Amino acid sequence: MTGLKQILAAGDRATGVLLRLPAVGLVELAGVAGLDFVLLDCEHGPADTEQLQHHLNAADAHGLATLVRVGSAEPALILRALDLGAQGVVVPHVDTADQAKDVVAAARYPPLGDRGFANYTRAARFGSRSPAGYLEHAAATTLVIPMLETARACENAAEILAVPGVDAVMPGPADLAVSMSALDDPGRVASAIAAASAEAEQAGKPVLRIVGDPAAARETGSRFIVYNLTQVLLDALRGLRL
Repeated sequence: MTGLKQILAAGDRATGVLLRLPAVGLVELAGVAGLDFVLLDCEHGPADTEQLQHHLNAADAHGLATLVRVGSAEPALILRALDLGAQGVVVPHVDTADQAKDVVAAARYPPLGDRGFANYTRAARFGSRSPAGYLEHAAATTLVIPMLETARACENAAEILAVPGVDAVMPGPADLAVSMSALDDPGRVASAIAAASAEAEQAGKPVLRIVGDPAAARETGSRFIVYNLTQVLLDALRGLRL
């Protein structure tokens, strides 16, 4: 399958769904539906690594790329997700370039980072790749995506995007609204996201936007979209009522 990083580098659209463990069946459905990736949410859901591996296995079987939203910038969490075979990590609450550098250090091998190396992991195909071949593969496929969830993060978007090893950013509209005391003022939140998105466009890097329906996806203008599957399913179930 074509890697998610290559899809984005080519300027093509990538569409996925955000879901929480355990939901192996939904991962399979996303693959059958022809989506490009799943974002497995281990921040606002269970983070059991054995369950995570089952979901990664299911995604691979259906040609889906996988991102994992870890619960924090803790290096051990990032290491485990990538060693299990995720194509990238989404890391919440990154407010500054220095914090982004820490995320890159945890997710990337030297010289960009200091991630611990093991060649017998699932990501390395259990040692079937040579160490040099695996390092080359990891550099070419791993995505590092900090989340912008405060006004400060959006204001620092240019500096965060400029950190070597950062591939994209993801605004977190819910946290952003709470942090800005703007739950009743979606325009302020939208303005902060728009400013950060403009910096990403100037940097030539995609913005991962979370949405609830295709109309919202079109409105963002982003080529990197993840649907909140909980919202999608709830809306679908409500629509079944007679």
